[in-house]
Amino acid sequence: MELLYNFPLWAAILAILFAQGVKVPIRMIATRHFNPGLAFSTGGMPSSHSAAVTALATAVGLQEGFDSSMFGIATVFSIIVMFDSTGVRRQTGEQAIVLNLLMSDFQRFVDEAKIWNKKQEFEKREELRELLGHQPIEVFFGGLTGILLSIILYYTIF
Repeated sequence: MELLYNFPLWAAILAILFAQGVKVPIRMIATRHFNPGLAFSTGGMPSSHSAAVTALATAVGLQEGFDSSMFGIATVFSIIVMFDSTGVRRQTGEQAIVLNLLMSDFQRFVDEAKIWNKKQEFEKREELRELLGHQPIEVFFGGLTGILLSIILYYTIF
């Protein structure tokens, strides 16, 4: 039952709930578009991660004292989480954009491959010239595919 009286825990949980809930009206004001699903998604304004860790650190400081070791731990934890949310998580979002483009390009390639045999021979030769080079992203994902495939094979077969 002590869990029910854990102020830092409840402060963090309520901060998450509030930050997630307020994303909907903020986005609605900014874009004039109602999207209730934002309350259950990551990203957006405000960061529920940052709200949670700063609420936790503040509550620890208030309860244990701002000169306590627990406040120091919570503060360092907060800094790391907020740094990662602006760095690593943001980069992940940008990579997701690129992956979505790659998936779209791959689908286009599959669709074109389905009609490849129906094309005249001169059309095939012309398209092949266009496909000689690779974009850097294509090389990167090709290399990544090879690495991952080798690792999977090594650990499952050998």
